[in-house]
Amino acid sequence: MEFPDETFQEIIEGETKLLVPKKSITDKVPPMKPAFFNPKAKLNRDFSIIAYSAFLNKFQNPKIFLEGLSGIGARGLRVSNELEIENLIINDLNPSALKMAEYSANLNELKNIEFSEKEVCRFLSDHSKKGERGSIVDIDPFGSPAAFFDCGIRATMHGGILSTAATDLQVLNGLFQGACKRKYGGIPVRVEYGNEMAIRLILGCLRTVAARLGVEVIPMFVESEMHYYRTYVKVLNRPDQQENIGYILHCKNCGHRKTTTKQEQNCELCESKISIAGPLWIGKIFDKEFVKNMLLEVPKLTVDKKCEKILSKCLAESEMPGTYFTLDEIASRMKSSPPKLEIVILNLQKNNFTASVTSFNPTGFRTNAKINEVIEIFQINQ
Repeated sequence: MEFPDETFQEIIEGETKLLVPKKSITDKVPPMKPAFFNPKAKLNRDFSIIAYSAFLNKFQNPKIFLEGLSGIGARGLRVSNELEIENLIINDLNPSALKMAEYSANLNELKNIEFSEKEVCRFLSDHSKKGERGSIVDIDPFGSPAAFFDCGIRATMHGGILSTAATDLQVLNGLFQGACKRKYGGIPVRVEYGNEMAIRLILGCLRTVAARLGVEVIPMFVESEMHYYRTYVKVLNRPDQQENIGYILHCKNCGHRKTTTKQEQNCELCESKISIAGPLWIGKIFDKEFVKNMLLEVPKLTVDKKCEKILSKCLAESEMPGTYFTLDEIASRMKSSPPKLEIVILNLQKNNFTASVTSFNPTGFRTNAKINEVIEIFQINQ
């Protein structure tokens, strides 16, 4: 291939050389043309490398990676170069992006990679037959991934991983409830733990689509950052027998919240009218053993040092109740300054409650204590 002109730049991410548009590095907002690349999403891609490495180490069937919306192919190229994969197919409708991906593949001397220029659902449909499915299917669109859940699940082999990203945060966080209901089948409520609620709405939609296809999806790992939400689910070719779809009930008067399979009209603590979010996923969002395996992979890989710290929080909260509190939320209700997070968790545990940090918020904590019990413990230990 011809060497690119001065509008392009070679960078190294992880252990992989990438050809990127120079303006995607220099401009505040990466341009869409000639192809989109977001350098700030490196942490996102690092987590993908860790998750896929942990998965592939245990997976016994053919190791095939399908990337439906690759852009310049940064994630897929890193998978091909940094992990043990048998075959990888990068797909995008932008020929300029694919040309850059092909150039980067040559830079890294990658041989196990194919390129496809198709609409994403057509691409995934072409790989939906037995023997042609991916062990990892990755879908990273602009906006909502909901339109691709059906074809994504169909293209994932039994026991494989389907990973999707969402960037329509305003919709998922409750600014446009009607749009969220149309796209994800559930309604959000604007709350302090809105990022977790958003991920549960995504997982709930995935589970509903999977159930219609007669398959089960099991959340393995989720990630929440400022500009995106990403989910990793295992796809199993069997009907889901678990009751994992329900609601989050949130009282805006006293702050009480709980997950449940049934709707209620009034708060059980203060009897005020309650806000109802859902239907959404109310089961576990982290697989404890999978997160442990991810932590074991971190030292072997070239990834951001933040990853290990975040994964340790994921492990701590993997068995904890759904939804979390924040120090500011409790302090605001008490009209006092917030205490240290470590002290709060320790005091909750001393009072026979479970408590942990959360990866969703640096000042957040999970506990099985109700908000009135949390406030009482705050007051005693001030």
